[in-house]
Amino acid sequence: MSSSSFSPLYVRDGRRRYQPATAEQIIEAARQVVDQRMQRGTSFTDPVASRSFFRDKLAGLEREVFAAAFLDTRHRLVKYAELFHGTIDGAEVHPREVVREALMQGAAAVLIAHNHPSGNPEPSAADRAVTARLKQALALVDVRLLDHIVVGGHETTSMAARGWV
Repeated sequence: MSSSSFSPLYVRDGRRRYQPATAEQIIEAARQVVDQRMQRGTSFTDPVASRSFFRDKLAGLEREVFAAAFLDTRHRLVKYAELFHGTIDGAEVHPREVVREALMQGAAAVLIAHNHPSGNPEPSAADRAVTARLKQALALVDVRLLDHIVVGGHETTSMAARGWV
């Protein structure tokens, strides 16, 4: 099916007239829908829902983004935050900042994720190393790291499922 056979989506401009939406406007609207669906109090007890949540948030980004879902004792969402932004092939992650945000949110548990703009969801050695450092740092303040999800294109890899968390 060619792209010319799709009907365009429209958005309102500053004068409240409808104009064809750009790809960026469509993606931003989709991210807003995800934000509305996963609000404070949403339960993250299902690993499939966790992977879907981060895939919807991080897939298709042109630069690496490291994000976290801070959870309460019943694994309900307290806050989602994109903590670090990087380049096309990496983002510098500071465990101290993740711990700081977890404490500020009163989190009991954390899910972390990042995307691979290359589209390959396979965790690198550096991904595994930062996961171990984060798990150790969070444990010092009694916050449990539940999973580290890598998003590559529309695929995800759960490090917890592989026994790496």
